[in-house]
Amino acid sequence: MPTSADQDKPLRADARRNRARVLDVAHEMFLAEGMSVPIDAIAERAGVGIGTVYRHFPTKEALFEAIMRQRIQDLITKAEALADAADPGEAFFAYFTDVVAQTDTSKGLHEALIKSGFQFDERVSDLTARMRESMGVLLKRAQEAGAVRAELTTADAKALMAGVGEMRRMGGAHEATLAVVLAGLRPPA
Repeated sequence: MPTSADQDKPLRADARRNRARVLDVAHEMFLAEGMSVPIDAIAERAGVGIGTVYRHFPTKEALFEAIMRQRIQDLITKAEALADAADPGEAFFAYFTDVVAQTDTSKGLHEALIKSGFQFDERVSDLTARMRESMGVLLKRAQEAGAVRAELTTADAKALMAGVGEMRRMGGAHEATLAVVLAGLRPPA
């Protein structure tokens, strides 16, 4: 049984690659086939043994959580990278568009996880708070540059992102909806 000290050790390069591969494959398979995909099928497609999957993710819920945490962390990293962009408006709109794309692919996983009784929001509250903060920085800079309406809040932007993502998931005119929303975020001429 691994000790706490063992779990805190940095992963070897091959272990990091295996973990990343399992996360990517699991995400793809959950999206394509639903949440009932067997762990052994994920291991097989990832090219690792079942023990490798369970070593990193002792339960399917742990695997789901890791996927969602990775997706949220990717968005935080992107926002932080854009925080000092030369064109704050362009940075905000690029981030908005990227979040919509991520929301579209992750929403189904998130909903299925919640329906299974998993307390997702409690488990990732640290990351969602950081995401809100990093998005707030982009929004504030874009507003100060006059590229985004001054009255828009971070909560408004997040709701609009989710709405456009939901429109796409429902099979609506996603590109047209995104264009309308992005135009509406800009201050009136």
